[in-house]
Amino acid sequence: QVQLVESGGGLVQPVGSLRLSCAASEGIFKIFAMGWYRQAPGKQRELIATITASGSTNYKDFVKGRFTISRDNAKNTVSLQMNNLKPEDTAVYYCNARNVLDGLNYWGQGTQVTVSS
Repeated sequence: QVQLVESGGGLVQPVGSLRLSCAASEGIFKIFAMGWYRQAPGKQRELIATITASGSTNYKDFVKGRFTISRDNAKNTVSLQMNNLKPEDTAVYYCNARNVLDGLNYWGQGTQVTVSS
């Protein structure tokens, strides 16, 4: 069972920055594709960005140029650098790990990001 723990959320003003981190419990981190999702009140959870075990990244259009996903396989961590934050980025942000061998998904508990002046 993989456990994921997010950190780094909080309150930030518009155009500000935050860095989210996700620590994974498994030492076989390199076989997991990692991703960040978010869920705003009253909305469905949506994908933000993904990164493969080899480091290939993919972003949804609404965060391209503003958010950067990265991973450190040696430390079993994945991060999301968020710049130029907007009020519409307010949501609970979740870390996701998908085992590429069996397809199982694992989720963190989520961390709140609030963008407000």
